[in-house]
Amino acid sequence: MSDSGKLYVVPTPVGNLEDMTFRAIRVLKEADLILAEDTRTSGILLKHFEIKNAMQSHHKFNEHKTVESVITRIKAGETVALISDAGTPGISDPGFLLVRECARNGIEVQCLPGSTAFVPAIVASGLPDDRFCFEGFLPQKKGRMTRLQALADEKRTMIFYESPYRLVKTLTQLAECLGGERQASVSREISKIHEETVRGTLTELAEHFTANEPRGEIVLVVAGADE
Repeated sequence: MSDSGKLYVVPTPVGNLEDMTFRAIRVLKEADLILAEDTRTSGILLKHFEIKNAMQSHHKFNEHKTVESVITRIKAGETVALISDAGTPGISDPGFLLVRECARNGIEVQCLPGSTAFVPAIVASGLPDDRFCFEGFLPQKKGRMTRLQALADEKRTMIFYESPYRLVKTLTQLAECLGGERQASVSREISKIHEETVRGTLTELAEHFTANEPRGEIVLVVAGADE
């Protein structure tokens, strides 16, 4: 490990700003540079906690370009903190490339524990949470049905992230591939004022959200196949 700089991966609230940890605030205040997925979104968070450090954008469209310069700065002794718009960077968010390059370069990486949307969703679902697989976002077009069909025999509880605009389509396709009677749970707006978890079969959930248009960030939890 280099004894110079360090990368901190810092989770930020998925909803309520009170979910920010004391340690996360301190690390962000002490960092030489904060890498943010969207500087406007993160600017609101940083202003709330009176964090005035230098900030630079680091998102999926520029991360290949920024990684090299960030590695150089850390090697020169700087402490860099990485945040995404919400939750833990690297989980369906930019971050993996930078962490991998730090590991390759012998740079210390510390990921703080904290907010991530899928843990509250699976715990609140009432579905088995002793073993699960995180699938993140399904492919939108190419490879989508292949992925869904491959999950038909998955025995662990499955977790998906989904947009409100594609939720009904995804529930319908899952019902076709896994069977409409498969139990599932939809959690939306986690840690926000309108937080809601709706449980039922895939068919029931598809009908519910056809009648009640979903809004906000969504985590879909689906029971695994019977042993």
